[in-house]
Amino acid sequence: MAEIKDPENTIIMETTKGKVVIALLPELAPEHVARIKELSREGAYDGVVFHRVIPDFMAQTGDVQFGKQGGESFNPARAGMGGSSKPDLKAEFSATSHIRGTCSMARSQSPNSANSQFFICFTDAPWLNKQYSVWGQVMEGMDIIDQIKKGEPVRDPDSIVSMKVAADA
Repeated sequence: MAEIKDPENTIIMETTKGKVVIALLPELAPEHVARIKELSREGAYDGVVFHRVIPDFMAQTGDVQFGKQGGESFNPARAGMGGSSKPDLKAEFSATSHIRGTCSMARSQSPNSANSQFFICFTDAPWLNKQYSVWGQVMEGMDIIDQIKKGEPVRDPDSIVSMKVAADA
């Protein structure tokens, strides 16, 4: 495993396919990074399914309301429609490109509707640039992300087993 230089700004995401290490980018999206860390520290992402996975595009997860296996509101049919109990975030769009391994917040049509859901790009997706808030970059484990079961929605989906801030791991 690569050396983690900034444990407070690194996420270790254990998935049903293996481990992924994500560098957080607080200089780009401080509020979004704070939300990812807050939800990770609460264990909110543990058990959450990858509900929308499109080949050659991205893998989406993070619906802690309807996508959390074992959660009180778990509903695979509604995964992707929920968020968390926290307020939505104001957009923090940047000039950073959506490339392979970029972690960015999912949202509705409203730019200020990101909450807990996020996606990881399989490939470059320049049409997303300046439209979604980039908060991280996969440093290790893109081969793991590539193996996540595809679908819209995904049948018998893969999930996040645990998601922790490296400083706490």
